[in-house]
Amino acid sequence: MCLVGWDAEHRFDPDERSLLTAAAALVGQALMRAHALDAGHELATMLQRSLLPRKLPELPGGEAVARYLPATAGLEVGGDWYDVIPLGDGHVALVIGDVQGHSAGAATIMGQMRTAVRAYAVEGHPPDVVVARANRLLVGMETDLFATCLYVDLDMEEGIARLVRAGHLHPVIRHPDGSTEELLVEGGPPLGVLADEEYPMTEAGLVPGTLLTLVTDGLVESATLSMEEGVRRVCDTLAAADPSDAGRVADELVVGVNRRDDDVALLLLRYDGTRVRPMRTHWTVWRLPNAVMHARRFTARTLRSWGVEEELDGALLVVSELVTNAVAHTQGEVRLDLTLSADRLRIAVNDASPRSPVKPADQDWEATGGRGLLIVEASTASWGAVPLSGGKQVWAEIPLAPRERLPRAR
Repeated sequence: MCLVGWDAEHRFDPDERSLLTAAAALVGQALMRAHALDAGHELATMLQRSLLPRKLPELPGGEAVARYLPATAGLEVGGDWYDVIPLGDGHVALVIGDVQGHSAGAATIMGQMRTAVRAYAVEGHPPDVVVARANRLLVGMETDLFATCLYVDLDMEEGIARLVRAGHLHPVIRHPDGSTEELLVEGGPPLGVLADEEYPMTEAGLVPGTLLTLVTDGLVESATLSMEEGVRRVCDTLAAADPSDAGRVADELVVGVNRRDDDVALLLLRYDGTRVRPMRTHWTVWRLPNAVMHARRFTARTLRSWGVEEELDGALLVVSELVTNAVAHTQGEVRLDLTLSADRLRIAVNDASPRSPVKPADQDWEATGGRGLLIVEASTASWGAVPLSGGKQVWAEIPLAPRERLPRAR
């Protein structure tokens, strides 16, 4: 606000009128620029929020939290992203990445890469294949931008992590005893550089109480902070933090970041582990006339050894229907997987056909087939089909009555 006043009555001469008119025009232009800047910031914030996850999923055996801080210099939208992707069979994928540049174009590429990585992960591809396919996709976009990425496939039941790094920072781990370290992950070049690049995979084991921290370079590097010093600060903060509150730990990691020339993304997982580890086994179904009989016998032997008796008949019926459908309607290898967790039995049949089964909408009572999926639906709590690399998996889950678990076989 600009206030111009006089102690007494004042008459403006032509020069004063010209001066005040010019000042008013400048003030008006400044106001218009301020409105435009506010609108640009609001648009950038809406774009960034729409490209990042609204909330993270609840995970059995752990807690994931994330923090994102836009840059305070320039347009408040950039290419940093993170994601938490629940996968089948007790696995979860943790992803963090950074697209080169700080613009709407970088944010657009970021959204496309996040969607692609999620799609490849849900399809059931291993971590190295997910990253390699995302790399080929970015090369095919014919953009001058590249991206870094860190992908972690974590078995929440076993605590085994498989990590793939594409030009990104190494993750930082806080062990239950309070010690911290930078987990060195073998890596490849950033995404979008070489189309046929292969990315190695590193395996690591986590014990309950471990904090796994994934960050982008905006948190550990700036014009006044070297990357080595920034990583050391992250390690010191993790060592002094209380791991029981993952959200507070994430806040403490970003609280010291003030004016930023780059975005800051942080993804933190506290791994708690599961109380009871599931028991798993599998059986390759040979294409013989009595294939279903052998699958039933294998299932009966396995479930009796696991102490499952009350639900045995229902499980055998589901195995019969799923194996019959796979053998009758697909070609190639068929595999039966059995998983016993604390409260349910999961039966899954893998085959080489990508076509998902379709439940009949109207079944003729005189028909001799087509009721298999109806029987599975009626006999289980839930069932479904998920794509796999080179085929699909049809699964069904049967809830179990409370029982005393047998010791796990090794």
